[in-house]
Amino acid sequence: MAASRDRSTLRQLVGDVVVRLDANTHATLNEAFAKVGMPPNPPEEGTKRERVARSFAQVPDSDLHTVAQHLLANGYASTAQRLGIEDVLWAESSPPEIPSRTRRELARSLDLADLIRSESRFMGMLSRFWALADEMSPLVDAFFGTQGPSLKRDIEQHVFRNPGDWSTEDLFENLGAFEAGDARFARFLEALVSADVLLDEAAQRHLVAAINTHVRGAAIELRETGTEGGYPRFSMVSTRLAQNRKPKNIIFASLTKPDIRFQSAMDNDIEILGDPDNTLVYDRPTPDNGLRWRDLQTWWQDTHQIPTEADAKTSLYRRLRSSLPDNSPGQQNLFDLYHQILGSKVYDLPALLPEVWLHWDHQTVRERGPQALLRSRMDFLLLLPHEQRIVLEVDGSQHYTRDRGQRPDTAKYAETMAGDRDLKLRGYEVFRFGHDELREASDAQALLEQFLPTLFQRFKVSAWTG
Repeated sequence: MAASRDRSTLRQLVGDVVVRLDANTHATLNEAFAKVGMPPNPPEEGTKRERVARSFAQVPDSDLHTVAQHLLANGYASTAQRLGIEDVLWAESSPPEIPSRTRRELARSLDLADLIRSESRFMGMLSRFWALADEMSPLVDAFFGTQGPSLKRDIEQHVFRNPGDWSTEDLFENLGAFEAGDARFARFLEALVSADVLLDEAAQRHLVAAINTHVRGAAIELRETGTEGGYPRFSMVSTRLAQNRKPKNIIFASLTKPDIRFQSAMDNDIEILGDPDNTLVYDRPTPDNGLRWRDLQTWWQDTHQIPTEADAKTSLYRRLRSSLPDNSPGQQNLFDLYHQILGSKVYDLPALLPEVWLHWDHQTVRERGPQALLRSRMDFLLLLPHEQRIVLEVDGSQHYTRDRGQRPDTAKYAETMAGDRDLKLRGYEVFRFGHDELREASDAQALLEQFLPTLFQRFKVSAWTG
């Protein structure tokens, strides 16, 4: 229900901005629609306002996010409209709660002088997150012949021209930071320590350490996740993922159980014996922004000496798909539709790795007995930015029945749930689909067209969320 309310709110907010498209002529309106991702309308059908309304009504909920981003990028929204739309879009990522007390204690601990090394950079950053001026103020100023109230002018006066007038707490109070949405506040903190504001790595790291002292109590922290113009880039991430390390070997798309031996036990270097085409092993470092299709394709093209990117793309896709079980059309539909729905965006989105080995034991479950690991293989794995790991499982009846689906098997069900708990404690997020949900391609497509955008927004995959 919450997602439905959010979409309804977003549609209303975007609808308030879309009406500005009628500033175009009838001849240029379809071009304007195309720029923001809305369908065309015949010029002869109604007024411009009616054509805008008709086009927007044809935008499905799954495309609202894209339309909203294009409207903001093209400057159609007022500041208040932009902030409202951003709050809804950013909330879809389910940001962790940052309590008001944590925010206030953080503000009280920060020296304002540490934040304001450059007035122009600092004010530019504030304008991205907060409403610094009433958009009617220039008209009011002109009418009365004097300057009216303005948060921008207050900050310039009390922060820059008269240092010491305001504390960091005063600044946050006037900005509305203590009441802002969790996602906006988290992004504001990321911006405070960014190279856009602080052109000094030591100053960045000093401020990050001060902020983390307080926000770690909310199970989040600013963590270095890359570079930006030669300076470190910090992103707000969950500390619950701190135990996750970058994978050293990803063993996946296996046609049979792999025969593995250590070349060097000290270095965790492994060798797959037998037919090397039976199992794939990705042994390159995983990038900070996760393992994307383009990373996987480059590795495939290099290791197999494939001359063109097009050939590498086709052969890799076929090889991955060949590892899927013949008796699971649900898994096959999930794999096919993942790439079909994402289209060309898939190159910069997480690669969908099939049949991934989580545990490997040279002995069988029968030989190992009660000490056997509960789960050896995952249906699909996504490696997202910030060491986030997403498991997608497609459950057929064998997960909870016996005698070929004739009788329920509570022991099998309990084993599945225990395996999920183990994965979650290790830092994986597990999403399960019933096989019947994905058996028919049309049903699977409708489900995944809703699920995939929400998944990427929830885990802040920037290639999707922008």
